[in-house]
Amino acid sequence: MQRIRVLVVDDHRIFAESLAAALAAEQDVDVAAAGSAPAALRNLDRAVTDGRRFDVLLADADLAAPLLAVPPQGAVRDAVPRAVPRDGIALVSGLRTSHPYLRTVVLADRDDPRRAAAALQAGASGWVAKDCSLSRLLAVIRGVLRDETHLPPALLTGVLRELTAARKHRSESERLVESLTPREREVLRCMVAGLGRKAVAERLFLSPHTVRTHMQNVLGKLGVHSTLAAVALARRAGVGPVELEAAAAAASVPVP
Repeated sequence: MQRIRVLVVDDHRIFAESLAAALAAEQDVDVAAAGSAPAALRNLDRAVTDGRRFDVLLADADLAAPLLAVPPQGAVRDAVPRAVPRDGIALVSGLRTSHPYLRTVVLADRDDPRRAAAALQAGASGWVAKDCSLSRLLAVIRGVLRDETHLPPALLTGVLRELTAARKHRSESERLVESLTPREREVLRCMVAGLGRKAVAERLFLSPHTVRTHMQNVLGKLGVHSTLAAVALARRAGVGPVELEAAAAAASVPVP
């Protein structure tokens, strides 16, 4: 019998352990509980190291973990710490990259189409009420392992509406970004990285006055009135920040 390895993550320890105990009664389920995002990451890393990685993670949508820095499992003492997400949806998003094999299901206290849509966009395979029956939860766990997506029927219409709106906003944002010149897109990427006018001027070898003109043009073409709004639109369009470390390293190399 192929066993399913499940990790329950909830900062309400009694709930996490009770749910884990209920799931463990199933003959084909091995389960562990974690009371925070840092504990979940440690469990996941340890399982990979031991060759017994988890198949499904059940994460509390409102996981109240502080933003901490935790070294990756097995890292050397001076390794760069890893940021720990502040809620279950952020945890799911991070795991999509660090543990791509893992199926994730978000557990929620209430129906919320917007957050359910955000969970799916983050990579979750399901959104389930915490008070659902054990049989329902087991059906979801087994379903996501078959690459199914599970939502409560009452949320389906609202989630589809949210996802459609998100795609529309992204398309509009992409169209606006495409209207920028290559230099203006460079300036926008610097803005996304949080660089001020002087830093952008140094990064792109331009005068502060020229950078100011480019920034004004960027705001005008994007139809926004502030840097924060421009950055938000850029992120919706998938525009990432400039690579500051790479830029700094390049700047430190002497020119022959």
